Amino acid sequence: MDIQLDWSVIPNNMDVFIQGALLTLEISAISLLLSIPLGVIFGIGRISRNPIIRFISSTYVEIMRGVPLLVLLMWIYFGLGQFFSLGSYWGSIVGLATFSGAFLAEIVRSGIQAVPKGQMEAARSAGMSNFQAMRYIILPQAFRRILPPMASQFIILIKDSSLISVIAGVDLTLKAKNLAATSFRYIEIWTFVALVYFIMTFSLSLIIRQIEKRMLKNEQ
Repeated sequence: MDIQLDWSVIPNNMDVFIQGALLTLEISAISLLLSIPLGVIFGIGRISRNPIIRFISSTYVEIMRGVPLLVLLMWIYFGLGQFFSLGSYWGSIVGLATFSGAFLAEIVRSGIQAVPKGQMEAARSAGMSNFQAMRYIILPQAFRRILPPMASQFIILIKDSSLISVIAGVDLTLKAKNLAATSFRYIEIWTFVALVYFIMTFSLSLIIRQIEKRMLKNEQ
């Protein structure tokens, strides 16, 4: 069977793809910003001396890492979203942020534990409380270590955001899905969408590499 391809559907609907790509970046960026405080709080909680805080933090991280993102999005949209009227836009952001926060928590935890223990002991001997030592001594040093993997998490969020179309979250994937349903140009549209995702993620990976190189130079 011969397949007749018509690539004109791409330039004729370029505004749709651009709008979808911008929405994808917007939702991913907001989700990352919201997941950072979650990651910091639960990352610190994972190494807390308080067993209750450590248990709550570990439970959150393990559940979020063990539950598929698609299931989490469906539960938030059809369950939690009905009580708080989140809608597809904010339901998508809350789901992505909650999911990403668990992975950022592990990044923060490993970054903090990479800081020599003597730093905390020195801060405590100087009269600082645990909170002050963590805020002024430990976290600034850990931040330099966790910045590259945190930026990589943004790339993962961009790819994961393609799942929000199942709850009617408007992004590049949903725009492409609707366009394919009306034009019947599935191969052309999804090939181009894959290319757009690759361009976004590859461009960000290049930026991350430059950041890592500059950080290494500053440390030398």
